[in-house]
Amino acid sequence: MHEKERRRMTRGKFFLIALICSFSWYIVPGYLFPTLTAISWVCWVYPKSITMQQIGSGLNGLGVGALTLDWSVVASFLGSPLVSPFFATANVFVGYVVFVYGMLPISYWVLNLYNASTFPLFSNDLFTGSGQLYNISAIVNDKFEIDMDAYNQQGKIHLSLFFAISYGLGFATIAATLSHVSLFYGREMWQRYKESFKGKPDVHTRLMRKYKDIPNWWFYLLLVASMAVSLVLCTVFKEEIQLPWWGLLLACVMAFIFTLPISVITATTNTTPGLNIITEYCLGLMMPGKPIANVCFKVYGYMSMNQAVSFLTDFKLGHYMKIPPRSMFLVQFVGTIVASSVNTVVAWWLLTTVPHICEKDQLPESSPWTCPGDHVFFDASVIWGLVGPRRIFGPLGYYNALNWFFLVGLGGPVIVWLFARALPRHAGWISLINMPVILGATAMMPPASALNYTAWCFVGTVFNFFVFRYRKGWWKRYNYVLSAAMDGGVAIMGVLIYFALTSEGNQLDWWGSRGEYCDLATCPTAKGLLVDGCPVL
Repeated sequence: MHEKERRRMTRGKFFLIALICSFSWYIVPGYLFPTLTAISWVCWVYPKSITMQQIGSGLNGLGVGALTLDWSVVASFLGSPLVSPFFATANVFVGYVVFVYGMLPISYWVLNLYNASTFPLFSNDLFTGSGQLYNISAIVNDKFEIDMDAYNQQGKIHLSLFFAISYGLGFATIAATLSHVSLFYGREMWQRYKESFKGKPDVHTRLMRKYKDIPNWWFYLLLVASMAVSLVLCTVFKEEIQLPWWGLLLACVMAFIFTLPISVITATTNTTPGLNIITEYCLGLMMPGKPIANVCFKVYGYMSMNQAVSFLTDFKLGHYMKIPPRSMFLVQFVGTIVASSVNTVVAWWLLTTVPHICEKDQLPESSPWTCPGDHVFFDASVIWGLVGPRRIFGPLGYYNALNWFFLVGLGGPVIVWLFARALPRHAGWISLINMPVILGATAMMPPASALNYTAWCFVGTVFNFFVFRYRKGWWKRYNYVLSAAMDGGVAIMGVLIYFALTSEGNQLDWWGSRGEYCDLATCPTAKGLLVDGCPVL
């Protein structure tokens, strides 16, 4: 902000210009012309073909040929593509192509795996064996536990092929994370650990020593206070929480074990594998039929690890920027209290003021309140908590073969490591093959769509490769500033649109505000199947 302007434009001025441009443009896809969010022209060419709309839909299909002019689509789920290293973007792209354009089409149209044609190609809904939506409320009793008689009457839960394989890839990702970090970074981690006691400090550490360090008792006090509040919730409100005290301690142990390997993947690739699936799986096996307990266990296990990684990321930035450690700690502590309080208030306010929030069937096509992430969260609580993994991924379900993905994930990094050892001349680029990133490339799908990925990979490739290669000075000077400006402009205009227009019911209704026109993309392709809104084949 205090940079002197000479011949080139200052970062501050560039940020302001880019922010104004992003802010001004977002009114077009965000309100005036929402169809620009997903330009799926293949659906326009084939308005009556289910298969072609499945192929061309950017939101509910493979997204072949789909385009977007909306930055929120590019950066909403995967973050800004401008801040990821090119090799990480390439790994994500490879994993995405192999899964979405390789495994999925073959399994769906050629093999009809798990009776895939009975269900939509891309969906995070839960279905009965006949392809109808599963009535979840019918199998839940007053204590939010499963009613086995109602469950047996309605039948087993079925998933779309995309949703099922996504869980399999999640199994592989967490196993690959452990083996990849052990093989490629195990020796270095051990050496760094030993050097931390007797090694010479680097220049950053020497400069930071002029500040007072954070006393250890600050961390211990915060840990004890957090654990005490959590234990009160699990014991005093045990009927509402459903999670026993030992479940809380187990969740903390899992977060502690996985924080280091996942932090290594985050530090080297800017991609963070999640613990959501493995935490749900573990407690689902131990406490089936209790969805609230499963959700709480996932939050304590997965989110504790995720917040720890974010905490380390912030401290690393503060270390390089020479920010006093105590100031960093206090800012993070206060920020956490403020953010959690604001999030709770805003969520409560939205639930009480937005009609039919999260009810996609009751909302207009262009409504932003469809809650795709919350929908997946709810389905996960049903799959892992209410019904339990034994009835879906175990011997009582259809998808027990997906457990082999654990072995695939564990062995994938071993193969890459052996190739790197066997071909030392090519070890440099071989080591850039990151199996946790490749296997976990589509971890955000669903709720992310194919268009989110294709747009993210395209923009990331252009900026990370061409701009970096031919305008390296521009990259170092303006790249991260541009990323922040794009995000900021969209965020500010999005808030302004809601309070000034949509909250008052001022919605536009014309051809450009009615979605991507791929209504048939959510239809199954099985012959003779009756589904509302879909033609009978």
